[in-house]
Amino acid sequence: MSAETMINVEVAYARPDKQVLKQLSVPQGTTAIEAVKQSGILAIFPEIDVDSDKFGVFSQVLGTKGLEAPAVYKLQPMDRVEIYRPLIADPKEVRRRRAAEAAAKAADKQEKPD
Repeated sequence: MSAETMINVEVAYARPDKQVLKQLSVPQGTTAIEAVKQSGILAIFPEIDVDSDKFGVFSQVLGTKGLEAPAVYKLQPMDRVEIYRPLIADPKEVRRRRAAEAAAKAADKQEKPD
């Protein structure tokens, strides 16, 4: 009878109002999605959708840049699975808007000398 080798991993999720980092011990060969499900974090944050949300390990998005998808990626000891929230605004558009506002303020100041 062989004992199953267990590894320690973490699962992290954050909202502006609440952040959770769960530490757990899982069998070697556990995938990122399996660890998320086993962590109990889905009960705390029901808005997490394991089928559509993005996951990463130490800021490396799974399923991109040669990394396996979350349902396939097998965790290594001390990995931290991160669950990413969908963006509510396009960062490029926000920067464009801020630049336009700053340019408008600068032009307004030039029109109204002190």
